Amino acid sequence: MLEILAQSIRKNKNIINKKEINSVVQFIDSNTFKNVQVYSNYGEDSAAINYDDKLILLTTDRINTFFIKKSPFGAGFSSILVSIDDIYACGGSPIAASIILSYKDKEIGNQILKGICEGSNKFKIPIIRGHTNLNENYYELSSTIIGEIPKEFYISACNAKIDDKIILAMDFEGKLGRASKYYFDTTTFKSSEEVLKKRESMIRVAKEKIVSTSKDVSNGGLFGTILQMIKYSRVGANININEIIIPPILKRLNYDLVKFSKMYLSTSFILTAQEKNSDKIINIFEKYGMKANIIGEIIKDKNLLKLNNNKNSIDVIKF
Repeated sequence: MLEILAQSIRKNKNIINKKEINSVVQFIDSNTFKNVQVYSNYGEDSAAINYDDKLILLTTDRINTFFIKKSPFGAGFSSILVSIDDIYACGGSPIAASIILSYKDKEIGNQILKGICEGSNKFKIPIIRGHTNLNENYYELSSTIIGEIPKEFYISACNAKIDDKIILAMDFEGKLGRASKYYFDTTTFKSSEEVLKKRESMIRVAKEKIVSTSKDVSNGGLFGTILQMIKYSRVGANININEIIIPPILKRLNYDLVKFSKMYLSTSFILTAQEKNSDKIINIFEKYGMKANIIGEIIKDKNLLKLNNNKNSIDVIKF
């Protein structure tokens, strides 16, 4: 399984695409204006701007055109979901959203708008600005969400420390998404109160100040998210595949670790912390209805992802 899983990670298009973005980020970072008010930026799920004793959080995401055409309602909903979880990933609270939307088919456009409004109400986030092009010959959908957090509680996505334990926290109560077999839906069929309570676990963890770093599991899947984390933290990761627990509903659908690792896991977070704080973090998540456990540790080999099964190990990829 180690080699099969390693090959799957190396060939994962979403991981390859994220790796190729590195050169773009480096160019922008080297050639754009800097401002001392910026607290953190590249590599973070949510960039942060100094504002008195608080940080203003900012995140932006674009929805894939293929997804928009295949599931316009789901695309609209996801435009809110993906950015919302970037805010929660650093322990923050979302405040408001802005949307960019272009479409050429009125019915598809209406479905996108309905999805956006469903996401707005589900996550209790107002849409306060946007830009819309109607009757265009292309589809475009992106979102920007702002949030806030007291500066002392901010969790960076780029601060993993050597010997930190790696914790996966996720909502096991989900189902396959309608648009993709690689989407684990834990939100659309639940009440607003329930989905927000799960996410408030990150706010509680942040207030304890016992987490080194965190990221929500994105479309790069479990390992794509870990690779981004170690890239910007300048460390490596050694993952014990025996400790990765697949939700029972997916096991009943014959999902193995290869398939599971490719999934976008909504309502899920990767965190690192000192071993002495791990049990407390896991207990907090459990109180909020999340499952959490240690799946590996941070190592000093910069940008390297390793896998092991207690007996054997393999170097998978350098990001």
